[in-house]
Amino acid sequence: MLLPQPLVHGRLVSRYKRFFADLILDDGRAITAHCPNPGAMLGVKDAGQGAWVSWSDDPKRKLAYTLQCVEQGNALVGINTLLPNKLVAEALAADAIPELTGYATIKPEVKYAEASRVDFLLTHPDRPPCWLEVKNVHFSRTPGLAEFPDCKADRSTRHLSDLAAQVAQGDRAVALFVVQREDCETFQACADLDPKFAAGLDAAAAAGVEVLVYACAMSTQAVRIDRRITWQAAPLSTK
Repeated sequence: MLLPQPLVHGRLVSRYKRFFADLILDDGRAITAHCPNPGAMLGVKDAGQGAWVSWSDDPKRKLAYTLQCVEQGNALVGINTLLPNKLVAEALAADAIPELTGYATIKPEVKYAEASRVDFLLTHPDRPPCWLEVKNVHFSRTPGLAEFPDCKADRSTRHLSDLAAQVAQGDRAVALFVVQREDCETFQACADLDPKFAAGLDAAAAAGVEVLVYACAMSTQAVRIDRRITWQAAPLSTK
């Protein structure tokens, strides 16, 4: 997926009120950018970190700039939580996720369970439907290890239960974690920050929900789903 061009480099000053980020661009301009990530953004919101923003001339926008990527060490990290579903849609259309090929139709944002929308419903006349939930991952505290979530994620925990319920009805269900960085080889649930989610992921997997984790190829020009990495069960938290 091509990113809006050209991206402009700067340094973070602060990220605040969830959807705002102040930066100083390399040319000295101070700007406020839209931050398309409502999460805690641990590790990718610190003052002084390098960052990349896109610019739009849409007169309807309140903020012309959008924060797209942050530099954490030597890693370029995608923080835009709107991208993973688009990346997955692109990958599904190109048969770039081997575990999810062979379906006749792909429908986004389908209502299911009591109060949920699954990100994608994959169907084929000759196989059970596949309910696909996508989660964005940027968090990494240990070299080579990606983690999710970086804060309490009750809604995501509910989604895991919803997926398990579909498996119990005879359908297929997949939790797909999209890691918007290149420097990770393994993934695990973050049990110390959200033990309920970590336990929920283990329970969902035990119930038959498939857990897939894919890392992205990252650049300031484009992002694409690239390769599968290993999911490992998280140690249980004592909290």
